Amino acid sequence: MKPTNSVLSSFGTTVFEVMSRLAIANESVNLGQGFPDGNGPDDVRAIAHDALDNSSNQYPPMMGVPELRQAVAVHDKRFYGIDADWQRETIVASGATEVLAAALFGLLDRGDEIIMFEPLYDSYIPIARLAGATVKLVRLQPPDWRVPLDDLAAAFGPKTKAILINSPLNPAGKVFTRAELETVAALVREHDCYAICDEVYEHIVFDDTPHIPLMTLPGMRDRCIRIGSSGKTFSLTGWKVGYGTASPEVMAPVAKAHQFLTFTTPPNLQHAVAYGLNKDDAYFATLSGDMQASRDRLAKGLTEIGFAVAPCKGTYFLNADFRPLGFNGTDEEFCRHITVEAGVTGVPVSAFYMGGDGPTHFARFCFCKEDATLDEALRRLKAHFG
Repeated sequence: MKPTNSVLSSFGTTVFEVMSRLAIANESVNLGQGFPDGNGPDDVRAIAHDALDNSSNQYPPMMGVPELRQAVAVHDKRFYGIDADWQRETIVASGATEVLAAALFGLLDRGDEIIMFEPLYDSYIPIARLAGATVKLVRLQPPDWRVPLDDLAAAFGPKTKAILINSPLNPAGKVFTRAELETVAALVREHDCYAICDEVYEHIVFDDTPHIPLMTLPGMRDRCIRIGSSGKTFSLTGWKVGYGTASPEVMAPVAKAHQFLTFTTPPNLQHAVAYGLNKDDAYFATLSGDMQASRDRLAKGLTEIGFAVAPCKGTYFLNADFRPLGFNGTDEEFCRHITVEAGVTGVPVSAFYMGGDGPTHFARFCFCKEDATLDEALRRLKAHFG
């Protein structure tokens, strides 16, 4: 048989799938994969149900139903002061990952370079390589996840076409500061390139930490695509409805890529997400407040057991150093150990370092769960580690 695609064949099964299978086999409390307990807001689901019965179920417009694209533009103005023309500067796709893929395929060409921060979400590099680009990695290290500014500047060069920035950052729980974003913006302007901004956790930030879209900084409005996710904002990860905002010049190649990927997204879900984005401020405040309370609950329990918990300013995830517990193996060995022996599943943080030689003493735990789920996981870990 002739060989298959050389890019994809070089990657194994995603760590989330591997650990989730292990969790099922061992009846473990799964704090590995990032999906919330519960079923999302009742009123948002009701709109989807009504639209399924009473609106068209045929192909919606390729760029998204007008109601959702308008809601995306209103949301951007409401929260960040971004003025966007919904007809020329917004797009809807089947998940934020599809918007990301369309951006990478639409903006990158063979021989281009793209800069990414690691640790990183595992789909970034395969998609960029499928587009023919070379990935330059800038490494952030736990527990403070500080941006090494000299390394960042050195990563830019004459072949740099784009930088991909994820803030709040999965898996680090880091929210980029204004000073860090200003440095990124200055380098993007200096090297005349694009910025692909994965901001799916934009409404899940803690301790009054502001989320600042890179698009809002001087000179960046026409260089960025800003990506959001209904799955994260409404705790409906299975819906896979993502959206993006960009200038017409940036949006045009993204739209061309989108038409050859999924082309469109279920219309009833689009109508429901449009309703959700227009919910009042109390909804968004409650979302972040409830997640912060869950973060604090899990952090307190892990600390009491003996973990050294890293700071978390956003996302669904806490990272914890397990060395104080006396475990001397790698993070992969630790996560397998606690899944089988303690009945709790986490994800090894080294899996998010694609450049090799990443830290091997941190496990990532997901806290977007009901209190009872978190408490049971902590009870099992405490029983195991004494």
